[in-house]
Amino acid sequence: MSTSSSTPADAPASARPQRDHRWLTLVVIGIAQTMVVLDATIVNIALPSAQADLGFGDDQRQWMVTAYSLAFGSLLLLGGRLSDLFGRRRTFLVGLIGFAVASALGGAAGSFELLVAARALQGVFGALLAPSALSLLTTTFTDPRERGKAFGVFGALSGSGGAIGLLLGGVLTEYTSWRWCLLVNLVIAGIAVVGALVYVPATAPTHRPAIDWTGVVTATAGLFLVVFGFAHAETDGWGDPLTWVYLAAGAVLLAVFVVVQRRVAHPLLPLRVVLDRDRGGAFLAIALVGIGMFGIFLFLTYYLQQTLGYSSLRTGFAFLAMPVSISLGAALVGARLLPRVGPKVQIFVGGLVAATGLLLLQRLELDSTYLGTILPALAVIGFGMGLVFSAAMATATSGVDRQDAGVASATVNTMQQVGGSIGTALLSSLYAGAVTRALPAGQPSPADVASATLSGYHTAFAVSAVALVGVALAGGLVIRRRPRGAAAGSAAGVAGRDDEVPTVAH
Repeated sequence: MSTSSSTPADAPASARPQRDHRWLTLVVIGIAQTMVVLDATIVNIALPSAQADLGFGDDQRQWMVTAYSLAFGSLLLLGGRLSDLFGRRRTFLVGLIGFAVASALGGAAGSFELLVAARALQGVFGALLAPSALSLLTTTFTDPRERGKAFGVFGALSGSGGAIGLLLGGVLTEYTSWRWCLLVNLVIAGIAVVGALVYVPATAPTHRPAIDWTGVVTATAGLFLVVFGFAHAETDGWGDPLTWVYLAAGAVLLAVFVVVQRRVAHPLLPLRVVLDRDRGGAFLAIALVGIGMFGIFLFLTYYLQQTLGYSSLRTGFAFLAMPVSISLGAALVGARLLPRVGPKVQIFVGGLVAATGLLLLQRLELDSTYLGTILPALAVIGFGMGLVFSAAMATATSGVDRQDAGVASATVNTMQQVGGSIGTALLSSLYAGAVTRALPAGQPSPADVASATLSGYHTAFAVSAVALVGVALAGGLVIRRRPRGAAAGSAAGVAGRDDEVPTVAH
């Protein structure tokens, strides 16, 4: 038996350009994915300058992040289904153009209200762009070995985009203006649009069933309330009754959504997509990664800037070790390991490696050095994350019917977004509690405050490490072991392209 990645002679003519340009298609998809991921962190660097320029208060600035996450997280499932119904290239292009327009509005905003509205609009188009990008990747690479390499590259970009955003945000804020942290998306999206028009073939969906509007309403409202509930917990605390009202209402709506999906003829999210044991384990791992990653980016940024006194530019460069090590773990090592050991072993090992890196951050002191403590931890964390991302994303989109590729991809992004929202609220509250407990009674000195803050960092990093141990358990206990040599084929999936004859092993 041999596996062929060449186009069959009887394949339609439209299939051949994508076969010829599939690696260039990967470049285009990677550019778009990098833009979406880095946008989540690049704005954090721009916040202080934007606040000074537009004059909004400390109690308002969290809406710069929350507006994006609310729109993005709640609309992902709808965006994924739209890409299945109306064609992935079409929705990919609409998402790119819309994201660029929203970024332009934000970059030109003269008021806080317009800036928040632009961030929400970015989230809307990001919810269309992210799942269509991943589903394009899923349906473009069907050969097991090529698919492992492609998902290795994609996983590296997904894992390192946040660190790249910190670096790019630091450079742009230092040498230009905070507005370019948004306007840079015009350049990135423009390159991706041209690449998509040239290298991504236009295909029509094979069928167009009615949209499950009941599922759309219950899923969107449920996800919105869950994300908003965690955002509310971050600002108003877990003791506020409204926090639990939002979370409970979101949970009820999501339960109704599940019931609806079991009964309608054309569900928004067919339950077969998430009930598969391997895909379910991968979705769980991705959600837990979202929790763990938050602790690294937010609290290590605070430590570098507030404790060690780094500038925004120096902080960005300090994180550079992470995307390098993620790329090494995902694209170079993970892509070669996945066909041999399968996702079960790779996710298990990667989760433990990343957790070890976070535990290394327990060595942080008020005067720790970058080379002695921070750099080794970032390198270990990034390598483990790279192993997890490449295997989990390939497994999460494996074996789905081609008409479900978009919604399966949307579920991947939903897990990341919900995991990040949980991490935001949970770790922030645990950090604040640890700082409060470490402060002495009475009037604390600056040294007491610094020591208590360090204790808060240690707590946040320890909980993040626990989340990454959970990633390892999700891989080791939930995902099934596959026969040697079959891992990539089964983890790589069989999703076919929009109107094309998929390549098969024969």
